[in-house]
Amino acid sequence: MRYAHSLIAFFTSVLTLLASALVPLGGHAQQSAQVLPQAETGRIERLAHFPSQHVDARHVDVWLPDNFESLKASGQRFNVIYMHDGQMLFDAKMTWNQQAWRVDKTITRLMQSGQIGPTLVVGVWNNGKYRHSEYFPQKFLQHLLPGPRQLQLEANLQNKPQADAYLRFLVEELKPVIDRHYPTLVGPAHTVVMGSSMGGLISVYALNEYPHVFGGAAGLSTHWIGRYEANSHIPLAAYVYLRDHLAPPQGHKIYQDHGTTELDALYAPYQNFVNQIIRDKGYVEQGAQTNFMTRVFDGTGHNENAWAARLEIPVLFLLGK
Repeated sequence: MRYAHSLIAFFTSVLTLLASALVPLGGHAQQSAQVLPQAETGRIERLAHFPSQHVDARHVDVWLPDNFESLKASGQRFNVIYMHDGQMLFDAKMTWNQQAWRVDKTITRLMQSGQIGPTLVVGVWNNGKYRHSEYFPQKFLQHLLPGPRQLQLEANLQNKPQADAYLRFLVEELKPVIDRHYPTLVGPAHTVVMGSSMGGLISVYALNEYPHVFGGAAGLSTHWIGRYEANSHIPLAAYVYLRDHLAPPQGHKIYQDHGTTELDALYAPYQNFVNQIIRDKGYVEQGAQTNFMTRVFDGTGHNENAWAARLEIPVLFLLGK
């Protein structure tokens, strides 16, 4: 009897596997790819399961303003903002914490007021458990002592550092497709990269590694500590990297900020030293040649609502007329 029950259980599991394998293309996977965030202004087009030879496929959501078609017909070309954590940008009803950057509202307001030119937003989804692995600047690792390096690899990077591969995906695979399918201004003066927390780290890294592609980078609540507790090892590695590899100030802009509560409460001493490195490399904060801005937002924390509330500031700084 026990043997008969085992056979029944075995064949039941096989049939279950076969049934799941035979789910039609209109099933759950495709349906989730088709459920788009609802922007309050403009519209979103999805490049679903965008393939890559360098990193895992992921969705890419491209936001277009309300008057995109008429502007396109008139020959207008567009600035492009590449943003990380693309699933958190537009629709709070679809995010894990019911918060979103509300990027469409900010960009629409700045365009309508004439403060920035026509602009597209390319929201690149993060890769779940590999988010840290893709966003932690890979060249920081060579400046870490063996013990802290191994700890970072095992605890946060899944033993698979992928930041360099992720940037190759952005620059070599995604950007050419965006530039072919949309009327973009392809040069670095009109191509900027932006993110928060770990997304801030990878944004600055992208500017440094590809200064001929990105003309500006914004890091909101940039996570210079690289882990979830204060430490000296990762910030020191970041400082050495920035000292040696920061993009030249000519033709580039950098924006940095943080709040004072939640995880942001840890950031001030590390950000202050990063700011000094940026100044020492020739970036200026005042006058006609201003190309560096750093801000502290008292009483704000580490969340999308806080970043949404101040998004206008980095966008204007990087792309303002």
